[in-house]
Amino acid sequence: MGSAYTPGLTVSSDIVVRRTRRLPIKGEVLVNTGDAVTPETVVARALLPGVLQTIKLAERLSIEASDVKSMFQLKIGDPIHKGQIIAETKGFLGMGKQKVESEFAGIVDAISEVSGHILIREPSLPVEINAYMKGAIAEIMPGEGAVVETRGAMVQGIFGVGGERLGEIRVAVASEADVLGIECITADDKGKILVGGSGVTAAAIKKASELGVKGLVVGGIKDSDLTQFLGYEIGVAITGNENITLTIIVTEGFGFLEMAARTFNLFKDFEGQTASINGATQIRAGVIRPEIIIPHQRAGATQAANKGVFELKAGTPIRVIREPYFGLLGTVTELPATLVTLESGTEVRVLRAKLNDGRDVTVPRANVEIVAGS
Repeated sequence: MGSAYTPGLTVSSDIVVRRTRRLPIKGEVLVNTGDAVTPETVVARALLPGVLQTIKLAERLSIEASDVKSMFQLKIGDPIHKGQIIAETKGFLGMGKQKVESEFAGIVDAISEVSGHILIREPSLPVEINAYMKGAIAEIMPGEGAVVETRGAMVQGIFGVGGERLGEIRVAVASEADVLGIECITADDKGKILVGGSGVTAAAIKKASELGVKGLVVGGIKDSDLTQFLGYEIGVAITGNENITLTIIVTEGFGFLEMAARTFNLFKDFEGQTASINGATQIRAGVIRPEIIIPHQRAGATQAANKGVFELKAGTPIRVIREPYFGLLGTVTELPATLVTLESGTEVRVLRAKLNDGRDVTVPRANVEIVAGS
């Protein structure tokens, strides 16, 4: 029987997780290797240069560009305030004076005698990167950031929206088959991450957002409900930067799909624990999966699922990540060695699998991911 290797989706109760926390520009790292950190700990900080603004001084004073430097009352590097008088003409016999006030605050960046413009650099914008999850600093990247390491449970979803958030896990339904409706959400859920079963209703998403729920984790979600919540159709680019108040992660696919029992039971086991959640997803090159990380110190850690690749062989549990079986779970039954020609004319390697609904299917190996866990 043949075998192969493919990226996997992790569903693990005990795994070592590392996350790189990197600044967008060079800055200052504020932690040291070995430091204990909480999700809110700031590990690195930088200052983004402020926006460069233009004051067309020659035009506003009706003077030659070459005269701007002599008329301007400040010099390069001087601080400037909004409303501050920066230039003034003498007028004729003290009459007809013209004054120019700055529309911006910041620092004088340049004075051009060619264009007659004054360039003002607005104040720098501070950028901070936090640790995201409870753990310890495993590695320092001087001037850039740090690597945070933790041991705990982790579930990777198949799709998500919304960025990094923190909250206490509450399983809001009785079973993995139940839909999370508005009746499952209470005012006490503010700040929590709610776990549903096969899906979540549009009304429940709206209520959760209004109450301040931090995250929703469910088996599936209807396309139309997600579009209604976001206000637009989601594209194929990376998600995670949506302007929404909570993070949503689906573990199985689109539509109402029963959450895998192993995943649901894992959340039940860690109910009441604080988790870090991130809905960022990228399906194509440079795959990014949405995740829920629950730090803990239970015995029996395993790092098997932390290696990034897993063996694909008969008996391996998989999830299909392309249509027409998108989101469905199954088990590999055979890995044919010969290439198969698709309708497009492309020759690919395929696998045969038995889906959890009983169907026997043949799909390209690239269309599945291993559901790895411990």
